[in-house]
Amino acid sequence: MKENSLKDKIKGGINDLFYIWLQEFRNTFKDPGVLIFFILVPIMYPLLYGYMYTNEVVREVPVVVVDESRSSMSREYLRKVDATAEVDIIAYCADMEEAKEMMRERQAYGLIYIPSSFSKDIMRGIQTHVNIYCDMSGLLYYKNILMANTAVSLDMNYDIKLQRASNTTDRQDEITGYPIKYEDVAMYNPTNGFAAFLIPAVLILVIQQTLLLGIGLSAGTAREHNRFKDLVPINKHYNGTLRIVLGKGLCYALIYSIMSVWVLCAVPHIFQLNQIGLPSNLILFIMPFLAACIFFAMTVSIFVRNRETSMLIFVFTSLPLVFISGISWPGAAIPPFWKAFSYLFPSTFGINGFVKINNMGATLHEVSSEYIGLWIQVVVYFFTTCIAYRWQIIRSRKHVIEKYNELKSKRA
Repeated sequence: MKENSLKDKIKGGINDLFYIWLQEFRNTFKDPGVLIFFILVPIMYPLLYGYMYTNEVVREVPVVVVDESRSSMSREYLRKVDATAEVDIIAYCADMEEAKEMMRERQAYGLIYIPSSFSKDIMRGIQTHVNIYCDMSGLLYYKNILMANTAVSLDMNYDIKLQRASNTTDRQDEITGYPIKYEDVAMYNPTNGFAAFLIPAVLILVIQQTLLLGIGLSAGTAREHNRFKDLVPINKHYNGTLRIVLGKGLCYALIYSIMSVWVLCAVPHIFQLNQIGLPSNLILFIMPFLAACIFFAMTVSIFVRNRETSMLIFVFTSLPLVFISGISWPGAAIPPFWKAFSYLFPSTFGINGFVKINNMGATLHEVSSEYIGLWIQVVVYFFTTCIAYRWQIIRSRKHVIEKYNELKSKRA
């Protein structure tokens, strides 16, 4: 009899689990708001970002020039700068005030200033200077202007050294010009492109943030439809913590296992971004990342009281999470407190691990710290989700009992 009773309980629990899974699935596709965050945003946002940065690099940044030297050497310098792909000289200004005015009006994003002593200093064997002023509203402007001027200055330095060396052989010229030969190789980002650097981090963050917004919106809807404003509905099938957590989690995992293929595989392929990781490593890494995101979102959704709350709580966090992940800002330069704070979010481990596997060809062993970190988050957030929903079940029962006693007292 006990064995039959245990089997009936297990069977009933499994039936309840699939009932909750199916009910959550139906609620997801009935709610336009949740559908937008779960389907439309993961489809459209990566395409939008990919299209915005599809050119990878900025070309022909408009700059102005103030040439107080007006010598053949300064004109040669500016001609070579203008010939680079990074910079386009659009005007020669009479003084600095005219050049500043053009920058204020956004006609140019940089200013090259050549002092009157430019050629004289070189002829005397004195080190001279070229001043560069950049509009720092876009770091790529600064990068292009600096790269172009650095390349031209090195090239002219080479010619000047050869003219003064009075060498008699090509080998002597080679040693004089470049005593140490160097080669600049951009690893894992051969084009030095912004898309190959930023988009992988954005793709991971899109998955986490849309899960937070969608699950939060669903939780707010559930509270609004509940007469007691509880997260767990009054239903005999919702009488167990594990069946609720696993039923809801399976629904979200099914949807996002499909969306992850689109976001992390199809979108980089469409925009021809770097993808050199093994699919098996990527799949094994994304599994704990999705689970951590789902249970993290379910835990946080406990604090969502209505549909609008999730928008207020989660939307503004996207940009800070990119910074503290250590991708857009060096991880070694992040203060210890914010470094520790970043470990609360699956995106920190997810971004770093995904970039290493997908863009650098790393194996799971080489991203073991991120991989273990994600599994720890899965366990921790699974238990916090269970605790939160257990508390909700107790609250729901308490409200039902109170309502029953109230009705009973009125009848008496």
